[in-house]
Amino acid sequence: MHRRTFVQALGASLASAVPDSRGKYSAFGQSSWNGTSGPLTSLPVSPTGRLTRIGLELYSVRDAMHRDPERTLAAVRAMGYSDVELLWSFGNFGRTTEQVRAALDREGLRAPSAHISPIILFIGWDRSLEIAHRLGHEYLIVPSFTSDTSRTLDDWREWADRFNTAGAAARRAGIWLAFHNEPDHMTPIDGTVPYDVFVARTDPAVVRLQLDVGNLVMGGGDPLVYLQRYRDRYWSFHLKDVVPDRSRDTELGTGTLDFRRLLAAVPDIDHKPCYVEQEGAADSLASARRNCEFLSKLEF
Repeated sequence: MHRRTFVQALGASLASAVPDSRGKYSAFGQSSWNGTSGPLTSLPVSPTGRLTRIGLELYSVRDAMHRDPERTLAAVRAMGYSDVELLWSFGNFGRTTEQVRAALDREGLRAPSAHISPIILFIGWDRSLEIAHRLGHEYLIVPSFTSDTSRTLDDWREWADRFNTAGAAARRAGIWLAFHNEPDHMTPIDGTVPYDVFVARTDPAVVRLQLDVGNLVMGGGDPLVYLQRYRDRYWSFHLKDVVPDRSRDTELGTGTLDFRRLLAAVPDIDHKPCYVEQEGAADSLASARRNCEFLSKLEF
């Protein structure tokens, strides 16, 4: 099932978080951030044109995470991943903040960002920013909107305005709000690409973008063109390869994208989280391992 289906189904769930008697989200707990890594600005810079850190979007291994989050995170770290992107929109697979924090620390993993339900921008946003700090996030990222709130260009403009307001609050709290692209964001409405309308209306001082390169290709776009067009807007990436007919994703290096050229085009890439995401793998853990191996060897 595609992630957007979950976004629509879980839109009103507030990422499965329910305020407890202290006004906090009990689904994510109350633990403090005590990770072993510093912020992105302190990460090492590669002198050889290789990624210094490789992340995994946990949607790629969602079935394994549902079965056993801790064992799956251990397997992900053993593959060579250093970062993961959490899924608040999946309630962090039923784990509290204490459990998530403990598992990340035990494996030496960082979680620079999480995907969240768009509803959180309206309800509990300040509390969510506090939770983001506790989990060590620098970004909270909305992956998509529900179909009934993105039918018109005016819908997209209203979302952009809401992002500007919520993004300003996030910056005051030291967090960035960002938006991720899905394939249908490139489908024109009244002759205009809604994604372009959204990007043009959002304020780069308070809203950043996560570029899913595979989703852009599946939607009919060219990642290199968009990197040039919005060069200073993209601060996080989903690395996803696509089969020739653009119908689905595939393992990195087996599809149509030139990742060497693509990564070389990203300015200051060492300070921008890059996550593998393969949504439709037959064996998600095996594909995640091969994807990490591909990126760890890639020079650009």
